[in-house]
Amino acid sequence: MNETENKPEAGGIAVDRLRTIVERIERLEEERKGLASDIRDIYAEAKSAGFDVPVIRRVIKAREKTPSEVDEQENLFDVYRHALGM
Repeated sequence: MNETENKPEAGGIAVDRLRTIVERIERLEEERKGLASDIRDIYAEAKSAGFDVPVIRRVIKAREKTPSEVDEQENLFDVYRHALGM
């Protein structure tokens, strides 16, 4: 054991608590990397099945919002497209 492992505090910091927090964050970051990889695989699967991935991403974003928020954004999108002659 090194010196900091024997001390409950070092420089006013609760070492064990800090170590626990850092280790939890590290574990979650690893989980996030794994989940991101899984999500990429699912998007690749969707693409190979003939789905339009950008549209799927847009649908997923829309599902996170309320119906009124989606309607407002869609209407604004249409206004912008019309203003640009699209």
